[in-house]
Amino acid sequence: MSTWEVLDVGGLVTVQDAGRPGLAHLGVPRAGWLDAPAARHAHRLVGNDDRPVAQALLEVTLGGLRLRSTASRWVAVTGAACPVSVDGAARAHGRPEWLPAGAELRLGPATTGVRSYLAVAGGLDVEPVLGSRSTDTLAWVGPPVVAAGTVLALGEPVGSPVPVDVPAVVRPGPLRVRPGPRADWFAADALDRLCATSYVAGPASDRVGLRLEAGTALERVRPGELASEGMVLGAVQVPPDGRPVVLLADHPTTGGYPVLAVVERDDLARCAQVRPGGAVRFVRVP
Repeated sequence: MSTWEVLDVGGLVTVQDAGRPGLAHLGVPRAGWLDAPAARHAHRLVGNDDRPVAQALLEVTLGGLRLRSTASRWVAVTGAACPVSVDGAARAHGRPEWLPAGAELRLGPATTGVRSYLAVAGGLDVEPVLGSRSTDTLAWVGPPVVAAGTVLALGEPVGSPVPVDVPAVVRPGPLRVRPGPRADWFAADALDRLCATSYVAGPASDRVGLRLEAGTALERVRPGELASEGMVLGAVQVPPDGRPVVLLADHPTTGGYPVLAVVERDDLARCAQVRPGGAVRFVRVP
């Protein structure tokens, strides 16, 4: 069996694929890669197709990973920029690279962005849970967090690497939002105030949500508590402190904080790459 042996990690490293959507009625979060364009780009570079095994890769938060492979395979790193090397020799970010059997692959600390994606030809053949190989960091469904000593089975390659592939264009600028289902819990101008404020990503941001600080607090006009109700990816929840939280892939399936707005799906990949202290702004969809 072909494997990767993880020698060291510098931060949170998880196995991710397209996730397990459609199970919210069972209380199971969707999970899956946070930056879908970057993850799919890595897969295309190494020749992976859409079969479930081939879709599994590593999501590396803020860089820092060393592993050794027992098989020669094409690999690719996309997403957050970081130094990439094989047995100490520098390799390119964003294109397929050959990893010989027995060689050591190293990803250094991220220089821009937060999450890098490491794909291997054939994908990671870890045991699926509820139809997905994704690690859910909220309910801890799926494979455990990748740590030093973890051994990951590799799937069989299915295609040829792509020498050049252009990543999907990620729209720059403010995150586009539409009014949420509980906008009436706030003042009539609350959505305008949300869009007029520059927020800062807080250090507690994670795969569950992008937690915003250093901006105008949004006050409720309705007293009391909201009964828990279903939550969707991209929902902008407002806790009692008035600081918005954008729900990401590992978000709970229900929640009791009112949702003022919902971020457009195509803009969520940018949330995956906002570093703590980074500026976040919103704009209302016309």
